[in-house]
Amino acid sequence: MKYTIRAMNRQDTLLMQLRDMILKGEFAPGHKLAEQQLAERLGASRTPVRGALMVLEQEGLIEANEVGKYAVRQFTAQEIMDAIQVRGHLEGMAARTVAEHGVTRQLDTELQACLKVGDALFDKKSLSIQDYAAYAQMNDRLHNAILQACGNRALQRALALNDKLPFAQASAMLPMQGAAGLDRDWMLYAHKQHHMLVDALRRGESARAQNLATEHIEVPLGNLRTALERREQMGDVAPALRLVVG
Repeated sequence: MKYTIRAMNRQDTLLMQLRDMILKGEFAPGHKLAEQQLAERLGASRTPVRGALMVLEQEGLIEANEVGKYAVRQFTAQEIMDAIQVRGHLEGMAARTVAEHGVTRQLDTELQACLKVGDALFDKKSLSIQDYAAYAQMNDRLHNAILQACGNRALQRALALNDKLPFAQASAMLPMQGAAGLDRDWMLYAHKQHHMLVDALRRGESARAQNLATEHIEVPLGNLRTALERREQMGDVAPALRLVVG
């Protein structure tokens, strides 16, 4: 299996910006997202905006009507928690399988490359929107590399289906740029978990790898629970709550 490193493009950055805007509550549930207006607002052409909107639909943040027009979705707290928990269990199974079968040289090269990208980002004192997008891309690469390496097609299909649910994708619950200080702290903690997971995979410690991959989702789950318990106080720190009912 060959792993390639894709350079960031305009659509990637627009995707992060639009996700950021939605989760900051800049667009209310039901808000219509017109390609031309977004392109003008973000200083981009319609093509990468269209591509970013298609990805956001796959993530479940927006939905298309019968004529293909997009609007921001509204979610229940249980939807978000369920989707994140399902991802954790599926990725735990994938990690266990990889550890049992052994890490190939190509997979090890890809995982080490991902860790180095994250390490380099956290050498900085603060993260820009470009750094945030780069971390999300690295995070997706690492998670996807393990998933693809497990070789379990049924598991891969199940996770692809789950990824269409709200906030379920690996990077969909990354903290938003507006709370940069908090972002860096828990993103760094999550990246330390990446190091521990890769170490378990390389050592063939299947049970440890499964536990680490499953526990990896406790950070976003914990943040979500805290925010929901303190909805009024956390409104500015976690503006995505404006999209959640119940």
